[in-house]
Amino acid sequence: MQQPSTTRYDVLSQVFHWVTAIVVTIAFILGPGGFGRLMHQGVDPATRSDIVWHESLGILVLVLTTLRLIWVAVRPAAPQVPMAGWMKRSAKLGHLALWALLLALPLTALLALGSEGHPLTLLGGVRVGHLPFIVDSGLGELADWGDVHGLLGDVIMWIAGLHAAAALFHHFVLKDTVLLAMLPRHKRR
Repeated sequence: MQQPSTTRYDVLSQVFHWVTAIVVTIAFILGPGGFGRLMHQGVDPATRSDIVWHESLGILVLVLTTLRLIWVAVRPAAPQVPMAGWMKRSAKLGHLALWALLLALPLTALLALGSEGHPLTLLGGVRVGHLPFIVDSGLGELADWGDVHGLLGDVIMWIAGLHAAAALFHHFVLKDTVLLAMLPRHKRR
């Protein structure tokens, strides 16, 4: 389905991009510091709305990212904006890092929960009390997944910030269409 590129991403790609950006940002803000410590003190995650929302949004990020990857495989071709080779390589590297982090963050959260025996607690009272595919696999012992998850959360926010700064640089300094390609069309009156 890859067709000739236009100057803008298709509407579904734009929606996926902006919804993912909003969900990741809110999940980051709601990320409970010291989650493991709280659980070891006997705090039930279901009693903490920040934890319930953070975990629910994390699962949403995993679902959105999976759907986005499927869409990327079949959508119309992405817009191609002429730019220096180093900029194209930097953009590609940044995008690959963001994609990897969008997958790694929810997975490291599940590894942290499973390896420490904490339940996954979601909106609507959904609770997965035991993640045997993690506990029984030995993956949980490879790292302190809670620390890894926290570090990756910081990293994705830094890379997303650089991504946004680059888009603004393209728009205001280089005056090209990089930022406009991901914005909805402005309808003139």
